[in-house]
Amino acid sequence: MPAFPRPRFGFGTRPTESPSVGQDEPDAPQIDIVESHGLRWINLGRAGRAEIAWVQEHFDFHALDYEDVTSRNQRPKVDVYDEYLFVVLHFPHYDKTVGRLNALELDVFVGPDFVLTIPNRPLRTIDYLFSRVEGREDERERHFSRGPGYLLYRIVDECVDASFPMLRKIGNKLEQLEEDIFEGRSKEIVRDISNVKQEIINFRKIVRPQRTALKDLNAARRYLVEDQELYFDDINDASERVWDTLENFKEVAEALEGSNESVLAHAQSDSLKVLTAITVIVLPLTLLASIWGMNVRVPGEGESHPFYLLIGVMLALLGTMVWWFRRNDLL
Repeated sequence: MPAFPRPRFGFGTRPTESPSVGQDEPDAPQIDIVESHGLRWINLGRAGRAEIAWVQEHFDFHALDYEDVTSRNQRPKVDVYDEYLFVVLHFPHYDKTVGRLNALELDVFVGPDFVLTIPNRPLRTIDYLFSRVEGREDERERHFSRGPGYLLYRIVDECVDASFPMLRKIGNKLEQLEEDIFEGRSKEIVRDISNVKQEIINFRKIVRPQRTALKDLNAARRYLVEDQELYFDDINDASERVWDTLENFKEVAEALEGSNESVLAHAQSDSLKVLTAITVIVLPLTLLASIWGMNVRVPGEGESHPFYLLIGVMLALLGTMVWWFRRNDLL
């Protein structure tokens, strides 16, 4: 890989403040910075033109990296350069406007004395972590004193762990669906099963390509001290737990869908069985009524006693057939 000059930042000692650049100007870049122990974390509020122009002014990154930052279809990856790392990661984000899970992209540049994070949309996990290190000295000591590699680990680890509350919600939905199926709400929950299956599919689409990129984060070990080399293995373990949970949820959702279809089919079968039994019972009665209702001479015509006898035969036949169907559990 070609060597690039270090960022044009003056990393001198200064108070651990987090100034926001151009907060009062609508077109000014949204840049938040916090510095401690010779390490600076720069967090961009968005990946707009003003923010990208600010990064280009202060850093000499490869042109392809800037293109990847502005691209909307970039896959998760880790690019290793002589002077820095460029990391692209995707994390699940529930979009309330459309009511579904979408992928939120986080681009990270890591150098020997800086970490630059660029989410394509506001990422609550990053904002919360940044506010902690910005406002508390002990958090800055914890996250900044071990170098940029450890800070990268903390950022990625927080984002990966944010997936577990989402998985718990999906798990609760599956449990509720299972209860509803056997409480007689099979018809009403068909759409709910479809929605939860779609959530699981979207989650898997985000996590699947991410697994390879997280394994490639081992390249950041050059920014770690010796006793910290296992940290990125911890991220991989968490990612595998997320994937295993999604695999389990996928099987559970498919099983619930099959069970729901079986319950619906069983209910439909019971209805057809009852209708069939009624048809068979009524058929001989209809036959008798049709015979004695023909416009031809029949035995007993013009007399009242044969009429009552015929009604009695029909009632006896009806009772016998109902008894037989119930005895054989067909009605």
